[in-house]
Amino acid sequence: QVLLVESGGGLVQAGGSLRVSCAGSGRTFSSYAMGWFRQLPGKEREFVAAINWSGSSTYYADSVKGRFTISRDNAKNTVYLQMNSLKPEDTAVYYCAAGSIAANTRNWYNYWGQGTQVTVSS
Repeated sequence: QVLLVESGGGLVQAGGSLRVSCAGSGRTFSSYAMGWFRQLPGKEREFVAAINWSGSSTYYADSVKGRFTISRDNAKNTVYLQMNSLKPEDTAVYYCAAGSIAANTRNWYNYWGQGTQVTVSS
């Protein structure tokens, strides 16, 4: 069992930066691929970024490429999402997930955090 807790969300102006974190419990954290998803108001939860178990491979949605960076520190059981050049359309609840592979669809992830709100003002 893996428990995931996101933190670091908040209010930021367009063009600004924010880093959200996901802290995982359990000694098996480093065995999982990790992903970030977000749910925009009135829309389905969508893929943002993913990273494999070792951190050697990363993947991004087209909408965030060049602006967001996913990373992990297995010694701290933590995955991060650095968000730069934020836009109002990035406003969403951001969710951390753990799964078998670094996939871009929700069905590959077994465990989910509670989410953290990110609001970008214009």
